[in-house]
Amino acid sequence: MLVKIKQFITTDFAQSLLYHLTRLYSKTFRFRVENENTWLKYYSEKNGTVLLCAYHQQFFSAIRHFKKYEGYHPGLMISKSRDGEIIAGVAKLSGWHPIRGSSSKGGREALKLMTDHLKEYRLSAHIIDGPRGPAGIVKSGAIRLAYEADAVIVPFYIAADRAWYFNSWDRFLLPKPFANVVLRFGDMIRLKADEDRYEFEHQRKFLEDRMHRELAALKMSLNQNA
Repeated sequence: MLVKIKQFITTDFAQSLLYHLTRLYSKTFRFRVENENTWLKYYSEKNGTVLLCAYHQQFFSAIRHFKKYEGYHPGLMISKSRDGEIIAGVAKLSGWHPIRGSSSKGGREALKLMTDHLKEYRLSAHIIDGPRGPAGIVKSGAIRLAYEADAVIVPFYIAADRAWYFNSWDRFLLPKPFANVVLRFGDMIRLKADEDRYEFEHQRKFLEDRMHRELAALKMSLNQNA
């Protein structure tokens, strides 16, 4: 029975059902987007290349809004796991182009494909601590992508005033129905390409610390306005 269930959830029908349920559920949120126009203007008017970066914990709440970017042909690296197969199906239906691989499996090839895609279409997203953590720790992939594609990094964050947190490695965030949910984009970050391992680690830690601070600030502002 378990095998049949696992086979079913990777079918086109199951992925389509999950996608439409996700969009329907997301419509219950009181959703607000902040600081989006800055990077969109850079992308659209200045032909800039943009790499959106987020925590694994938070991507669910952005799925419905990110359908907006379908016409830009954005890319997204997704692991080759069974869970990744489900996410890849949902991503396709959202207009995103999944590139399969992760730091633990097929990473080098996937990073090359992601770089090529980012250079061509100028927009991709990256889960900075996926696919299995540690939670909140920026891995090297985002830095490498930004270097290779000459992209600015734009972190984005999700906060909800009422939510469930799963008992998973990332404490996956699922806003409750009718929750106030904020999607806030950070300012564009331009990292200077440098292969020196000390400077590379400095830039990785800089991004990690900045994302921690900005997510904490978003949570605080949401709580103060609740």
